[in-house]
Amino acid sequence: MPTPDLVTAELTLTGRITTASNATFVGSIGDVEVVYKPIAGESPLWDFPHGTLAQREVAAYLVSQVFDWDIVPRTWLRDGPLGEGMVQLWQEQDSTQRAVNLLATDHVPDTGWKHVLEGQDENGRMVTLVHEDSPALRRMAVFDAVVNNADRKGDHVLAMPDGHRHGVDHGLTFHHEHKLRTVLWGWLGDPLTAEELEGIKRVAEGLHGELGHALADLLTADEIASFATRCERLRLAGRFPAPSGEMSAVPWPLF
Repeated sequence: MPTPDLVTAELTLTGRITTASNATFVGSIGDVEVVYKPIAGESPLWDFPHGTLAQREVAAYLVSQVFDWDIVPRTWLRDGPLGEGMVQLWQEQDSTQRAVNLLATDHVPDTGWKHVLEGQDENGRMVTLVHEDSPALRRMAVFDAVVNNADRKGDHVLAMPDGHRHGVDHGLTFHHEHKLRTVLWGWLGDPLTAEELEGIKRVAEGLHGELGHALADLLTADEIASFATRCERLRLAGRFPAPSGEMSAVPWPLF
């Protein structure tokens, strides 16, 4: 069966993800399963311009492509049953795996996990937010730092059956002010690897060519300039950034 044109073929809605803060639907284009977020269904935010989240999701995908780490599933803009919006290829994650988890503090494994923070649950028991210590998640943390991801929740990390990790929900990215809020703080201050630095370099150089031209249709000039500055600062620092400013360093809820 031929692959349908994902931009022009009919998009049929099959369900709705009711836990999302913005209108989010599951649908299909031919036999291809997708997620669809119409711009008309975006909730107003005090710190991000209204009606821009879909464009930011596409911009995050374009940056992911230049990193060449397959973090963000294919994402594009197109018309749909509720108007123009973001469409992304559906990913069937492995429900038995958890790349980010909240565990009883006395049950956290000694190896293979990074500690992020500790607290108490509703019953007063100590719990620890952890994420796996893996190259795939390290690359996602680098990606989040340069795109200024303000909403990397635990459930925005999809654990795939083959061990790969996809990141989704990138509407709160590319703000010109510092907004990094993430559950992936486990490598705070650690040196970046040569591969990670090379990825940042590819993105920074791409801003002077095809990537920069594509982002100009999705982001403001100030947002692109701030993006370039973040890339340069991270390369010069050579290590994972630390939280800064008075805002929370993690999103809420965590998942």
